[in-house]
Amino acid sequence: MTTKHFRIAAIIAVLLQFGAPGLASAASPGKGVEIGAKFPDRFPVIGNFYLGKPVIGFGSDIGGVEHVPVIFLHGNNDSPFATACNPFGRIQAFAQFFLDHGYHLSELWGLGYQGDQCDLAQDNTHRSGISHTTAAAVPLLREFVQAVLDFTGAKRVDIVAHSLGVTVAREWMLQDNAYRKVRALVAIDGPNHGIIDCSPSPANIFQLASGGGFTPSSAVCDEYGSDHTQLLTVLNAAGETPGPTRYLVIRNKPGTPDFVYNSLADGVLPGVPAEDRDGNPHDFTASAGLAGAETLDLVGQGQFDAVLATAHLGILNSPDTRNAALRFLTSLRGRADQEGGD
Repeated sequence: MTTKHFRIAAIIAVLLQFGAPGLASAASPGKGVEIGAKFPDRFPVIGNFYLGKPVIGFGSDIGGVEHVPVIFLHGNNDSPFATACNPFGRIQAFAQFFLDHGYHLSELWGLGYQGDQCDLAQDNTHRSGISHTTAAAVPLLREFVQAVLDFTGAKRVDIVAHSLGVTVAREWMLQDNAYRKVRALVAIDGPNHGIIDCSPSPANIFQLASGGGFTPSSAVCDEYGSDHTQLLTVLNAAGETPGPTRYLVIRNKPGTPDFVYNSLADGVLPGVPAEDRDGNPHDFTASAGLAGAETLDLVGQGQFDAVLATAHLGILNSPDTRNAALRFLTSLRGRADQEGGD
């Protein structure tokens, strides 16, 4: 491996170790109420089989339940809040934005379906391994959604998801025919039609162990290495936006930098070949789209990734993204205690 590749591998290691970097908390100075980093005492304990410990996340029993409760799902190699091994966890700041704009603590919930990321210190290729797959996350999300519904007394939830969290939510909804349980899904830059990072080309730096081990045969690439993997074929054949769930896609505009879908350099990260896991040329630039969804295309989102200037991570921290998600959810009809379809 050349010196250049060692340098790039080091950058990727930093990126994948630290997850989605971002801005300071969006909390308003005068409000003094913050999203926590734990569940209420009476909330059920949900075990993560692969990690051998309970899931982490946030939620509260403080305040009423007037809005439809919102579940926040982070992406791959991230956590719902900062941990000892992942100091970012910016999905918590997204929930804080909702708290600062009219939601109650009891209406905002986050699930850490990959734990605190500390297991990656022992084997960095876990980032692309089975514990980081959709297959591993769906049972956790299933149990978590039901626990939130039971705890809050709500009949349905909204979901705000970033990256892998988008397809985790979609796959659970498909498996359980749970569309009446989910009033709306805000899908932020999700891998709905595959990712560019699984190419067998030597120029694909994500294949390196320091880059997460995203080889064509890795578990995550088995799910997302092309637009026709078994997972994505079944998921998208069922219809990309089944009702009565409402959908908002927020993505980096196709053709602009995004290291998960585009071969262009994204911030400090160089581009990788536009190939699928079989080595076939493929255009993944529109992967985050969902047919039939209201869609917001953004540009210049790398400015909101304060460490690596990448658009894929920056879009989660963007004020445009947070404002659009809040407007979309608060514009929808129906109360928390109503069944889906209203």
